[in-house]
Amino acid sequence: MKQQQDIMGMPITVEVVGRDDAAVLIKKVFDYFKDVDEKFSPFKSQSEVTKINNGEIFPGEYSDEMKQVLDLTEKTWRETNGYFEVVFNGQFNPSGLVKGWAIQNAAQILRRAGVKNFYINAGGDIEVGGKNEADQTWSVGIRNPFAQDKVAKIVYTAGGGIATSGTYLRGEHIYNPKNGAAVNEIVSLTVIGPNIFDADRYATAAFAMGKKAIEFIEKLIGFEGYMIDTQGIGTMTSGFDKYSIKQ
Repeated sequence: MKQQQDIMGMPITVEVVGRDDAAVLIKKVFDYFKDVDEKFSPFKSQSEVTKINNGEIFPGEYSDEMKQVLDLTEKTWRETNGYFEVVFNGQFNPSGLVKGWAIQNAAQILRRAGVKNFYINAGGDIEVGGKNEADQTWSVGIRNPFAQDKVAKIVYTAGGGIATSGTYLRGEHIYNPKNGAAVNEIVSLTVIGPNIFDADRYATAAFAMGKKAIEFIEKLIGFEGYMIDTQGIGTMTSGFDKYSIKQ
C-alpha cells in the first residue's frame, strides 16, 4: 500500500509492502511527521523553534527531542568543518537536519513493527528497506536538473538512505557559511549512505562546499556521491557505480 500527504511543506510518500496492517502503519508514520512539523517548523507560531527564536523558552526548558537535534547539529558542524549551519541572520532553523532525522525515525517506526519492505520519500530524500511490491530492489531516479522530466541516473538499493541537495527547484537557497555567498558552482548533489539521516546531513553540508563536495563525500566511509555542476558535467565518487547495478 502506498499513500502520500503534504506535511512539513513537502509531499511525503510512504509505501509498505506485504502487510495486512499497512494502512495503520502508514498512518502512524504520517502522524509522526505531523508531530515533528508542529515542534520544529520555523513557520508555525506555536512551534518550539519559533518560541526559541522569540525568546519565549530557554535551554533548560527545551524538549528532549530539541536537545537531541541541537546535539546532532553541533556534531555535524564539527564533522563538516563548519559547513553545516542552523543559524541564519540570527534565527535558528534546524530544517536542514530535521528532515533526514525525521525520515530515519519514521523508518524505525516501521522496523520496530517488523516491516522489512518499505519506502519513505520526503521531499526527495528517501529511506528504503528490503524490496518493492514486485520483489525487486528499490530503484530511485536522480532527476536531471536541466530537464526535470528526465532522469540523470537510476540507482538501486535494498536499504539505506538517498538524499539530494540542489538549487534547480528552489533557486539559490544554499549558502556557504564561511563567506555567506550563495553556492552557484553546482546544481545537484546526491549522497547514498547507510541511513537517510547521515546521507541528508552530509549532502546539505557538502553542497555548501561547492565543487569540493565530491571530495568530501569520497573521504566518508560507507558513503557515495554524484554531483552535477552548472555545465551539466556529472562527477561521482569511486564506488558510486555499484548502485547502478540491480542488487
